[in-house]
Amino acid sequence: MSECITKKNLLLTGPPRIGKTTVIRAVVGELEVDVGGFYTAEVRRDGERIGFDIVDMRGGSSILARVGFESPYIVGKYGINREGLERVGVRALERAITRSRLIIMDEIGRMELCSESFRNSVIRALDSPIPVLGTIQDRSNAFLDAVRARDDVEIVRLTEGNRDTMRSVVADKLKAITTAPG
Repeated sequence: MSECITKKNLLLTGPPRIGKTTVIRAVVGELEVDVGGFYTAEVRRDGERIGFDIVDMRGGSSILARVGFESPYIVGKYGINREGLERVGVRALERAITRSRLIIMDEIGRMELCSESFRNSVIRALDSPIPVLGTIQDRSNAFLDAVRARDDVEIVRLTEGNRDTMRSVVADKLKAITTAPG
């Protein structure tokens, strides 16, 4: 994987807590462009992670996953709130496809993949003419592998050594894409 980004859809990957969401938030802060989509936020209680929320870039959020959440969808110790994922995440993606100049998808991972409508929205976003900046879990499964194999997806692997440099590389590329005529 080269550090020269050449594709419209940029997906960051790497180990947990390497700073993928931090890079996305920094890049979004540098861009002067209408951004839509979603991000996931860790939820802690008494210093311990108890789950995640899904947050619309334009406001609104829902529980994505919690320890002890009753659900037929379980990932690790977390019960997944598919209704919240669809109400916030899918709607945010669908709105961004038609109204934004940049789509944020943070993250495409196992928790989010319990929803067929979410997977369909991910594909519609990647297929759209709107650039995507997102994160993708560093695991293998059929859907994640298919997303990574797309011709229009550039995978950017973050490491301790490159994350600061990659932030500016990603920001520069997205500035060029989002300000191009068209």
